[in-house]
Formats: sequence, structure tokens, C-alpha cells
Amino acid sequence: MPQNGRKIREKILVLLARKDYGPLDKIEIARKLGLESSERAALRKVLRELERLGEIARIRKNRYVLPAEADLVTGKLSIHQAGYGFLTTETPGQADIFIAAENTGTAMHGDRVVARITRDAVPRRPKDRQGRSEGRVIRILERARNTVVGTLQHSRNFYYVVPDDPRLVHDVYVRPAQDRPQTAATVGDKVVVRLESWESRHVNPEGEIIEVLGPAAASGIDMLSIIRKCGLPTEFPKSVVNEAGEIPETVERRMMEGREDLRGKFIVTIDPDDARDFDDAIHVEKIDNEDWQLSVHIADVASYVEPESALDGEARRRGNSVYLPDRVIPMLPERLSNGVCSLRPGVDRLTHSVFIQFDKNGRAKSARFAKTVIRSAQRLTYKQAYAILQSKPDDELSKRLHTAWTLASLLRRKRFEHGSLDLDFPEVKVHVDATGAPVKLERVENDESHQLIEEFMLAANEAVARELRHRAIPTIYRVHENPDPEKLAEYREFVLSFNYRVGDLSHRAEIQRFLASIRGKPEEQALKIGLLKSLKRARYAPQPLGHYGLAKANYLHFTSPIRRYADLVVHRTLAGRNLRSRSRLDINQISSIADHISETERTAAEAEIEAVRMKKLQFFQRQLDLRDPQVFRAAIVDVRNYGLVVELPDVLVTGLIHVSALTDDFYLFDPAHRRLLGRRSRKRFAVGDQVRVFVARVDAFKRQIDFALVDRATMKKPSQKKR
Repeated sequence: MPQNGRKIREKILVLLARKDYGPLDKIEIARKLGLESSERAALRKVLRELERLGEIARIRKNRYVLPAEADLVTGKLSIHQAGYGFLTTETPGQADIFIAAENTGTAMHGDRVVARITRDAVPRRPKDRQGRSEGRVIRILERARNTVVGTLQHSRNFYYVVPDDPRLVHDVYVRPAQDRPQTAATVGDKVVVRLESWESRHVNPEGEIIEVLGPAAASGIDMLSIIRKCGLPTEFPKSVVNEAGEIPETVERRMMEGREDLRGKFIVTIDPDDARDFDDAIHVEKIDNEDWQLSVHIADVASYVEPESALDGEARRRGNSVYLPDRVIPMLPERLSNGVCSLRPGVDRLTHSVFIQFDKNGRAKSARFAKTVIRSAQRLTYKQAYAILQSKPDDELSKRLHTAWTLASLLRRKRFEHGSLDLDFPEVKVHVDATGAPVKLERVENDESHQLIEEFMLAANEAVARELRHRAIPTIYRVHENPDPEKLAEYREFVLSFNYRVGDLSHRAEIQRFLASIRGKPEEQALKIGLLKSLKRARYAPQPLGHYGLAKANYLHFTSPIRRYADLVVHRTLAGRNLRSRSRLDINQISSIADHISETERTAAEAEIEAVRMKKLQFFQRQLDLRDPQVFRAAIVDVRNYGLVVELPDVLVTGLIHVSALTDDFYLFDPAHRRLLGRRSRKRFAVGDQVRVFVARVDAFKRQIDFALVDRATMKKPSQKKR
């Protein structure tokens, strides 16, 4: 901001903070501050910027106030598909604000808004039951999106688009087909609509169709809809492709100069079965039968992607790769991500290596960092590595892998002893055919092969973080701040409803004890998800604020520069740590990048979760269409008056067995014991019961699945007292 702008900014804030200040508009503010007419343009610009930042707020008749003085809060609105929402405020430590459906105005999910705390709330709900204040949206500062993806429909009088996102609760009116020949959309097509100005909640928003994706049921349209909805890029700009094309496909001899040559070491990679890019490799050996030497070798992407280049700009814009069931949207072009930067076996590759020496108790004694060149000896899948670890070592590969696991298991045990939380979830991989249709759901466990790589990557990330913090060099850290005690208290009430005894969850040891107590229980997944929602979200930041979940004071991301821009920045920082030249990013640049890539990470996670959920729905819908439903084991994780909430552990799907589907008796809800009780048979369905189910109904729009019992007898587990 120019010097004149900074002075005006300071004057505005001082004026608005005065005790005798009454709300003024921009003309009155200019007069009050004694500004010349030549300064009016700067004033308007500063006012807009202060409003955008949430430092001031504009109220009726375009008058300005400090938000706190008018009970105003700024934040991001998250809307539930039922219509109500919560405002996540931008004020540190301030609780979320409940926004009733009738008080959202024309704000949509994800919008940045200003809300007023309502003091005249309905007596029964001045605060919602979780203790949040209630508010009303009075202004929209930034729209989360200016386009909507949905399905074109037609009534007698008009065309409209039903948004794919159920959190967008209004249909969007569009012009008749004859008025938009350039789009040539027909009823049932997936389309992208550009929203027009929407001023009144009492009328539906209107928009213009700007892209026709194709028939909703056509192959690939489902994933394309998610890509468009999340604003994900599908192609690289020509300048980026041209730059990538100039990079050699092999490592030339001149590029190895000045690097440690590790091509004689027995280095391996361990990745998923279908991985196409390999950015990390490991080597472990014992030293004097006491200490351990861990070597983690990471693809040296920074040697190929120059700062401020077209490649760098596009990587920064994307922030990260996105992994959908039928495709990958990479951060870097394939020539790098699957080519010269991928640590394929038997070929020379440039790497940035971390060497950590541990003593026999798993304590890091020293760490060293170097630019290296490696030649991976073996490419293992997780399944292959797991099979080796389950058998006796009989060759060099298996002996080295068993040695590596001995160290990894030691580090893992020490990590949990120091307070790390076991928040790992199994994942479900969706296998699709050539048309993108889901044909198989496979549960992927976090077994020893995954844990081995996880511990070594954590160790490398922590070592780099300690080094850069020790040298006070600005970089991007991965942070997970301490949770809000009030949210943990709310979560405790949720846990108690499952009849678990649990103490003060603000104590880390109590959370660890609780997580251990639910391990393997039917409700483990639901309770872990609830805990995650109670914790703050991990993000990127320019300060080392620590990582609560991992119980680490210093942590960052270094080990995946092919797919995360944060890691690429850290690589550059680490490579230049010994240089006196301060041509590094300054703290403001780092802060801006951290905010941006935190946002792209959230967008990617949303797209990936929605894509898997959609494919799961399609998987069960296909079974209904083929009239060949598969039988799954399920666990009852909740009981409501309207039915049984069940989870299918083999595919991690939650659904409902509606009480009307229990046709062998009339079932009464027993809320005290969270069970359904047959009036005639006295048969019981309770949390923890095991049943066998098949799909009965799929509601793709509401993202809901109904199941039915295969037989009427439940297979009850042995009674266990919960502690």
C-alpha cells in the first residue's frame, strides 16, 4: 500500500475507534478527515480494502463502523443441505456462529460474509444447543464461486438448473433453449451456469449456461462435473508445456556435478500398486550394532522447476495434485511427475537427501542434508512390502526391509509415547472400468508397509523443520493448532451418548486412552470422525506453531515435491540455507503462499472425497440396476426412532435400515438404551450389533443409501462392558 494509503488507513481506524464516533459514509469520512478532493480516490480504495479484510464493516446507507462495535463478525459461511449454516469467524478464538436458514439471505456455501450477532433471537434458541451464538448475514464480501454445476431441467414455463451440490439449496433459472443456441443444452444435461447478481432470497437466482458437459449419465461426466464445480484445471497452459518440453528426459552427467553419488546404495521405493510417480526412496542400515542410519531421498524437483518460471507459477496456482478414482490432475506436467523426477528403479535420478542418525532408543542424534544422485534398486508396492514383512528374511531385499521395519516400529512406538494421536483411517480404493464405472471397492489398511514409510517421512519432515527453525530461515510450516476446549467438551457429550466413560479430553493422555478403547469397535469410525471435527484443521503457515495431532513442535512438508507446492518451497529454502544471499521469499510472500495452498488443499480434499462418495453410490446403484445386490457385513453404529444407522466396514459406507423395512415385528424406540425393541418378539437391535445387509435404495442427490437385512437374525458380538 502506498505511503499515502497507509496514512489514510490509520486515520480511518482511529476515527472509527473514537468513543464519540457515529456511523459515517465515505463522503462524511472524507470531510471529517479533512481530505483533499485528490485524495478521495485513495480513500475509496482504502475503505474497500479494509472492508474486504474485515477490519471495518459497511452497514445501512453505506455507513462504516468497526465490526465489534456493531456486533458484526466476518467469516466463511458453511451451509448444511437442510438450509441452515455456521459462520467460521476470522477472529482467533471466537466460536462459530449459527445462522438459521431464514437468516442466510442470498449467501451461498463458502461465501465470505458479514453477519450481525442477533440479540433478539428466539427465546428457545438465543444460542443453539451447542452454545453457539446466533447471527444473521447482512452482507456478502466475496462469493465462493460465480458458477454452478448442475442438471438442466424444464417445467411448463421455464428452464432451471438443479445444482449438484445439495448445500446450494436454490435452483437456478436460465433462459429458454432458443435464446442460447451456442450451448445447445437439452434437458438432462450437466451444465455450468454463470450466476448473475442475486439480490433477494425470495426469488431464485438466475444465470447463463456457459458450458455443456454432456448427458448426466454419460461416461466421465460425473468426474468432469466435480472438476468444474471445484474449479480444478484440466490442461496446462502452452507456456508450461513448452518449458517442460525443454527439460531433458534423463539425468545428464553435468547435472550430477557436486552431488553425493549414492548409486551404489541399496535404495528402494514403496508406493501404492497403481502409483505413477515415485518421489521418495529409503535406505536403512545399522551402525556398530547400536545406532541406526536412516536415509530418505526425495526427488529434487527444485532442480528442474525454477522460481518465477511458467512451471513454477502453474504449480503454485494448482497448489497440489488431485487424485480422483479415474484420473489424476497433477501439479506438474507428466514429463516431470512421471518422468525425470520420478524415482524409477534402475535409472539415475537427482535427489535431495536427509540423513538421520538414531541411537538404540530411537532418539535422533544428528541430521545431515545433501544434494545427491541415486539409482533405485527396487520398486515395491505396499502389498509386496507387506508380504515380505510377514515372512522370514531370506535375501538382501527382505533382510533390509526387516531392518527398516525394526527402526520404523521403534520410531512409531516412541511417537505415541510422546503423545501422538492415532487418527489414521483405513481407505477405500474404487476400481473403475474403461468407462469409469465402479466395479470394485477395496479397503486399504494402514498396515506395517504403510507405517514404515509414514514414520520415515515424518522423521525427515521433522528433521528439516528443526534445521530451518534453528537457522531462523523463513519457510512454510505444516501446523495443527491446539483444539478449542469448548469443542472438545461438546465432543465429550457426544462420546458419552455411546455409553463410553471418558474424562477431560483437553488432556492429550485422555484422548489417547479413549482412542485405544474404541479400537476395533463398530462405532470407531464414527467416533474418530467426530473427534476430527472437534479438532482444528491442519494448514500451512509461515510460523512453526507445532502439530497437535503428531505431538511435534517443529513440522513441515518436505517429502512430496512432485505433488505439493509447499514441499517445493521447503526444498528451495533448505537448498539455500547456507547462502548469504537473501534472495529467498520474505515472510509476507510465504504467508500469502501458505494461505493459498491451504485453500487449494481443502478444495482438492473436497473433490477427492466427493468423487469417492459418488463412485460408491454408483457402485450400489449398479447392483440395484442389475438386480444382483452383494451381501455385506455391517455394524449398527447408531439407533434412531426411524431406524438403524449401519456402517459397512469393508467399504466404509454408512446407510440406514429404515424401521419400516423391519417387517417381522413392530419395533419401538428405546432412547435410554439406544435400541429398537420388537413389541411382540422382544427382539432387540442395539449399537454394536452385527448384521448382514444388501442395498435397497440409493438417493444420488441426497448422497444417501438405504439397506435391508438379509435375514432377521442379528449376529451379536459377545457382551463387553465399555469403559
